[in-house]
Amino acid sequence: MTKEELNELLQTDENFRIERTASTSNMDKFQEAICAFSNDLPGSGKKGYLLIGVNDDGSVSGLKVDDALVKKISGIRSDGNILPLPVMSTEKVETEKGDVLAVAVTPSLFTPVRYRGRVFVRIGPRKDIASAEEERILTERNAAHLATFDVMPCREATLDDIDTDIIKQQYFPQAIDTETLETDTRSFTEQMASLRLYNKQYDCPTMAAIILFGKQPKYFMPGCYVQYVHFEGTTKAGKIINEKEFKGGLTTLLPRLESFVADAIVTQRPEEISLLREKTVTNYPGGALRELLMNACMHRDYQSNTPIRLYQFDDRIEIMNAGGLYGEARPENFPHVNAYRNPIVAEAMKVMKYVNMFNRGISRVQEYLQTNGSKPAHFNVDKLTVFEVVVMDANVTALERTHDELRTKLAQLDDNYKIRVKSLICNINRDYYSARELQLRMNSAQTPLELRTSSARYFMVHILKPAIELGWIAPLYADTPHHPKQKYKLTELGITMKVILSEENHEI
Repeated sequence: MTKEELNELLQTDENFRIERTASTSNMDKFQEAICAFSNDLPGSGKKGYLLIGVNDDGSVSGLKVDDALVKKISGIRSDGNILPLPVMSTEKVETEKGDVLAVAVTPSLFTPVRYRGRVFVRIGPRKDIASAEEERILTERNAAHLATFDVMPCREATLDDIDTDIIKQQYFPQAIDTETLETDTRSFTEQMASLRLYNKQYDCPTMAAIILFGKQPKYFMPGCYVQYVHFEGTTKAGKIINEKEFKGGLTTLLPRLESFVADAIVTQRPEEISLLREKTVTNYPGGALRELLMNACMHRDYQSNTPIRLYQFDDRIEIMNAGGLYGEARPENFPHVNAYRNPIVAEAMKVMKYVNMFNRGISRVQEYLQTNGSKPAHFNVDKLTVFEVVVMDANVTALERTHDELRTKLAQLDDNYKIRVKSLICNINRDYYSARELQLRMNSAQTPLELRTSSARYFMVHILKPAIELGWIAPLYADTPHHPKQKYKLTELGITMKVILSEENHEI
């Protein structure tokens, strides 16, 4: 925006396209204005402008716009309070008397737009909550812009095909402001239509209603289910250990899927740090898998006959849904740019708390994985017809990391010690042994005669002590090194080293 364009807006009286404010903290006011501009009740098709840093009389207030304010206002677009998401741009304009933060809002094709369940509109220079008649106008206008599959009518379906109790008892109270809902005298189908769940022209539910609340959505969309398969090994050629199919509307399917992931996929096990300490190791962070599955259900192409695939292997999980990147999203700008193939489904999932914030799913997944010590998820965005993500098992990743570290340490040891420690570790198991028993096992046929030792002190100082310091062997009485009944056993690291030496037949 140029200074000339700004001056033209400043000299124009407040109307249905312009709102001025000197405040920088009234977020409710800002979001109500953006919601009203998105609804564009007059149907002008022209952008609305929220001018921050301007007094009621059109004079610049002297505001200094910093990056924090720009980020705060820009964040309105994706915080999920305004649904469907508004199309807006934020720009700082500098003038001699101060800065102005200009927010340009494009009228939405998917009206009515709601801010926290309320429909706001501009009536001349002021904004207000839409009346039932005004909301009807916005609903009918939306019917003329059927641009996505989920807002299309499912002409084979009737109200009997959806769970109306969930809509009335759970969805409406969350999607519509309480006061508005209590005074709403419209019919049930009219209320559904205002949320784009019912098509009044064809007198039937929309595809979004079937996807979200359908009793048997698979009947209308053959690929509308989640297929889980657990393969033995690391390829699909392995034996199938378990398989399961999750069907039904998302509001009933997602809780069952979430419970299954928590109970049947995510595992925790204690890992020994020392003889008296353990830590809990999780194969997959539940939050990451939940986020990925929610995204798959939200973004998938429901016109495809391919189900969402949740495939588990010994070393990884693969999640794949029909439909590649959509709209403005491209491989080169993923995940920074996002577009919604199913805006009504996305809106409902936000309302029902299945997703918390738009355009944050990928970063949340990576944060969960990093905290768990897992590798970052790998997103395959090059495929045109499907979207695939691979998450590695943290236990496998940790084992690979441990193997690498052990090989590095082994390479740094003296050659004679390598031979002795190999003979020692490969000839003991998880039992406890005295120092004398360990010495005898080291002096096995695998150890050359010149490297065997009969000196107990030499064995303790030059062989057993370094193995303890390396973390491969641990004493039973760690706090009393010279305990008369002291014994020793292999640690988890020692067992891993034994596997490395045995499997690779390590040549020294």
